Amino acid sequence: MTATAQTLRPPSRTLMFLEGRAIHEFGAFLGALPLLSLAPRGDGHPVLVLPGLVASDVSTRALRTFLTGKGYAVSGWRQGRNYGLRDGVQHAMVDLVEELSDKHGRKISLVGWSLGGLYARQLAKMMPARVRQVITLGSPFAGDPRSTNAWRVYEWASGRKSDEVDPEFGGELAVPPPVPTTAIFSRTDGVCAWQGCMEKSGAQTESIEVESSHCGMGHHPAVVYAVADRLAQKEGQWRPFDRSGWRSLAYPDPHR
Repeated sequence: MTATAQTLRPPSRTLMFLEGRAIHEFGAFLGALPLLSLAPRGDGHPVLVLPGLVASDVSTRALRTFLTGKGYAVSGWRQGRNYGLRDGVQHAMVDLVEELSDKHGRKISLVGWSLGGLYARQLAKMMPARVRQVITLGSPFAGDPRSTNAWRVYEWASGRKSDEVDPEFGGELAVPPPVPTTAIFSRTDGVCAWQGCMEKSGAQTESIEVESSHCGMGHHPAVVYAVADRLAQKEGQWRPFDRSGWRSLAYPDPHR
C-alpha cells in the first residue's frame, strides 16, 4: 500500500452478488441508444480504451463502437486478456500510445475500466505530452488493493502481489496525472470500494457519480454519456462536468 492509499473495507457480499445486474445494464444501454445519440460529437482525436482485470477488448466493444460513431479514432488495447502487469505489458501500452499519437498527430485521450483505469493514470504521468485527458471507470487508485474483491484474482492472474508498485510505471497510484482527469464511480460497486475510486476535486480533476454495477460500467447509459461529454471538450478548455438541470437526476452529487 502506498503512503497515500486509503484503508477501506471491500464491498459487501450483497453488492458483489448484485453485480449480475450488469446484464440488465447492457439492455438499458441498447434501449437508451436513441437518447445517447444526443451526446455531443467529438473532434476526431484518438481515444484508447483499456479493459479491466481478466477482460479483453471484447468487454469494451460497446463503448468503443459508440465513441467511434461519435467521430473519435478509437482503439482497444490489443493485448488479449488483461492479466495484470506481466512482462511486456507496460512497454506495449507505451508503444501503442506513441503509435496512436504519432499516427493522428494529436494528443490521445485514455479511458480505462477498473484495472485499465490504473494503467491510464500511470501512462498519463509518464507521457503527459502525448495525453489529452484521462477518464477512469470504477478504478481503485486511491484505496488499498485489498479494498477490492478482486485482489486475489489479480495475484493469481499476474503472478504479482496486489500491493506491489513498479516505481518506473508512473509512481504512486493515488497521485493524479498532470492532465485533466475524471473518475467515474458508483456507491453500489460490488468489486471495488467506491471511496477508493474517487478523485479529489481540483483545477483539472473531478469525480462523477453514477448508479451502476462495477461489471456494467463500460456500457451503463449514464457512464457512456458522461464519457462522451468529457471527451467532447475542446483541448485546453477542460471544465468540470455540469450536473445542472436534468443531469442532476442521473448524476448524484459525489460529495453529498
